[in-house]
Amino acid sequence: MALKSTIFKLDLQLADLDRNYYGNHTLTLARHPSETDERMMMRVLAFILHADDTLLFGKGLSAEDEPDLWRKDLTGSIEQWIEVGLPDEKRLRRACGRAAHVVVLTYGGRAAEMWWQQNQAALARQEKLTVLDFAPEQTRALTAIVSRGMQLQCTLQEGELWLIVAGESLRITPEIRQMPR
Repeated sequence: MALKSTIFKLDLQLADLDRNYYGNHTLTLARHPSETDERMMMRVLAFILHADDTLLFGKGLSAEDEPDLWRKDLTGSIEQWIEVGLPDEKRLRRACGRAAHVVVLTYGGRAAEMWWQQNQAALARQEKLTVLDFAPEQTRALTAIVSRGMQLQCTLQEGELWLIVAGESLRITPEIRQMPR
């Protein structure tokens, strides 16, 4: 018998002062049995950082031709392609050919550092690519707040993200490894 996905509900109040975006989102997340809480929360973080009424979660780990999140325009053209983790360089090259902007959120400490060292030269040629890295202590703090029903209040300002959950606040600041030219 196949294992089923675990469903998580998230009420998100977001104030993105950098982009002048303010919104409330009710999200339903399906965590694949092979997905960790850390990876799922990185998908949530990707949503928070790029929130938009048209931003959608992809089909997940089982869909190789879709990103973790994406945003399309009314014609079906991909405006934004967002990957979480340490994707293959060829996959990112193909994504840059299909989308107007590609974002990668890396995490994992030493593994992310090794991935960056191995792929930095090839990724530098991708003009549409942004690569953000998150420190292990930040992703561990995100993992500690996981529950089946989460309520998050988020404020983004000057590249810093403040999350408030159950009266506790977390500060998340990505390291920018690459930005579009």
